[in-house]
Amino acid sequence: MIPAAELPVARTRRRARVSILIVFCFIVVAVVAVFAIFGNLIAPYDPNEQNLLVGLTRPSSTYWLGTDDLGRDVFSRTIVGARTAVVGPILIALGAMLIGNTLGLIAGYKGGLVDSTIMRWVDLMWALPGLLVAIVVVGVLGGGYYLSVALLILLTAPYDTRIVRGATLEQRALPYVEAARTLGLSSKRIMVRHIWPNVLPLVVANTFLNFAFSLVTLSALSFLGLGVGPGTPDWGRMLAESQTLLFDNPAAALAPGGMIVITAASMNLIGDWLYERLSDRGRAR
Repeated sequence: MIPAAELPVARTRRRARVSILIVFCFIVVAVVAVFAIFGNLIAPYDPNEQNLLVGLTRPSSTYWLGTDDLGRDVFSRTIVGARTAVVGPILIALGAMLIGNTLGLIAGYKGGLVDSTIMRWVDLMWALPGLLVAIVVVGVLGGGYYLSVALLILLTAPYDTRIVRGATLEQRALPYVEAARTLGLSSKRIMVRHIWPNVLPLVVANTFLNFAFSLVTLSALSFLGLGVGPGTPDWGRMLAESQTLLFDNPAAALAPGGMIVITAASMNLIGDWLYERLSDRGRAR
């Protein structure tokens, strides 16, 4: 039987063990990262090469996931499509984290008129249906991948702002912040060097969640023809172009769709795992 005094240590050790599911998620993310960086070198065929003599075929030893109606290799396009599927969500997650953390820390720490002004903007953005706004704005401006990325950064940042503000309000009243003020430390130093590290577990988990959300949203915009251009290897675009092929070559639609689901789920699970690990480390410290 474990003594009561050793229970927190035992729980921490149990949590420190990495489950098979988390290992699988890390493998998925690593494979997708390799595809995104070295996709053109790994792909067995040119993802844009059309072979009308081959046409639409099912999976075989030559074409592992078959070909689409233009004779393009689905496996090669899935590998190369990881780049546009991943780069955009990374930019969105990091951009939203930078803006949201900055505004959230300022609003939570300063309070008063500054807090009220920032939160009214956050409330306005929360009231808007994000995906619908993205569809309308990108559609009116003529579409475009990086336009979608920039717009999603602005639509995602308010969520980060509200989360970080709430965590900062909780930290602001703690004794270590009062001690830092007593020592005469500047507000910027207190926010960056003292408060932000204590809300970091929440920030990390939310950033991974933002990545997964952005991956699905960008793929949806590409599916609707508002993201990458026609013919570009991209999971969302491939899913749209392969709708009519579902009964002739199901892999042409299931492969990019499956990659979207598996990648988003893996990033969510890794974010939750990192949150627990960082929280345990903070409690132990």
